Amino acid sequence: MKNLLLLFLLILLFVIPGYSQVERSANLQVNADRIEKRIFELAEFGKNERGEGYRVAYSDGDLAGRTYFMNLMQKAGLEVRIDAAGNIIGRREGSDPNLKPIAFGSHIDMVPNGGNYDGAYGAITALEIIEVLNENKHLTRHPLEVLVFQNEEGGLVGSRAMTGNLKKEALDQLSVSGLSIREGIVKIGGDPERLEEAVRSPGDLTAFLEIHIEQSKVLEERGIDVAIVEGIVGIEDWDITVEGIANHAGSTPMNDRQDALIAASKLVLAVNEVVNSFQGFQVGSVGKMKVEPGAPNVIPGRVEMSLQMRDLSTEKIMLMFSAIEERARQIEIETGTSITFIHSNLSNAPKMASKEIQDKMIEAAASLGISHLKMQSGAGHDVQEMATLGPIGLVFIPSKDGISHNPLEFSSKADMEKGANLMLRTVLLLDKQGKPFISK
Repeated sequence: MKNLLLLFLLILLFVIPGYSQVERSANLQVNADRIEKRIFELAEFGKNERGEGYRVAYSDGDLAGRTYFMNLMQKAGLEVRIDAAGNIIGRREGSDPNLKPIAFGSHIDMVPNGGNYDGAYGAITALEIIEVLNENKHLTRHPLEVLVFQNEEGGLVGSRAMTGNLKKEALDQLSVSGLSIREGIVKIGGDPERLEEAVRSPGDLTAFLEIHIEQSKVLEERGIDVAIVEGIVGIEDWDITVEGIANHAGSTPMNDRQDALIAASKLVLAVNEVVNSFQGFQVGSVGKMKVEPGAPNVIPGRVEMSLQMRDLSTEKIMLMFSAIEERARQIEIETGTSITFIHSNLSNAPKMASKEIQDKMIEAAASLGISHLKMQSGAGHDVQEMATLGPIGLVFIPSKDGISHNPLEFSSKADMEKGANLMLRTVLLLDKQGKPFISK
């Protein structure tokens, strides 16, 4: 009889509380008001005199926004540090010290005159997950890490540094702030001379998750709550210089000109034609052009321009580039100019999301009554770099009218809530996983 009573007490002490935590975890919900409030609070950092968002990496606004966010992380009980690359890392310990962390996060820097949701929503959602677990006294088995990467918009600089893929030559490239990446890292509290200390090894993470606004209008047009991303396209960039001869625009005959802008314009059209000649969802863009000397009465003698191409296949990108180079050689002959291409040090290889994590996200969506579809990501995100450290997962929520990198960028509180709840539930499902993931 005494043995039976002892067994009953043990059940009360250990089994029932365990069931209670499982039941509670299935009902945890994010605070959508808090998420939206923090979106608006973060948006105040870096505004210029015209009220435009200018929280570009390494700017004073970026520094102020990082300080604001680190204060929130510390208030949430996270152990917060800045690594040598300038990334912000917040850690919450789990109950099993032998398990690798589940990490999630994004970035808070923005493009010039950008929107308030790109990156910021993912970082704020990551912190919200910690807040909800704290408020419900839910201790996960795995340690949890909130990662806020520096200078995502400048070429995934922070996540590249964490995975050891930031080349030394890239440190001397100028950022939009006017500082070099090297100078920017110093400004935000990192140490470019000790970048190797920021590098983490494959297998260091159980998983890395990111949630982001879609930046197109597929979800909105189809009335779907979230997209579960299957893969992230590779991105390859080139700087192009077109050299002609600057000359008097009034006295130089039209048939005796070596006009760099004419050649550059032909090349822009050639890029569009070449990219459209391939089958698939590839894209190619010329988004930047500088004309010199830039006077109405002078024939342009030099044009500096960009070329960016994206696809899930690096092989296809390079085939398109070869075709563009061939067209450039023809344009040189036609216009009497010279065209040179310099490949960027900040290119990104395509990455596929973990099938197991996608399945967990689908399970989470079903349990929450959230509709979903699968898609590829045409935009680059830090999560693709993190695929070298462990399995990855990426979720999108709708963007109003598909607008992004623009002050009109917007996602509703209801959509942010659904996406954040999906992330929270996915983290809990991964935490229950009995073995490490092995595929990506």
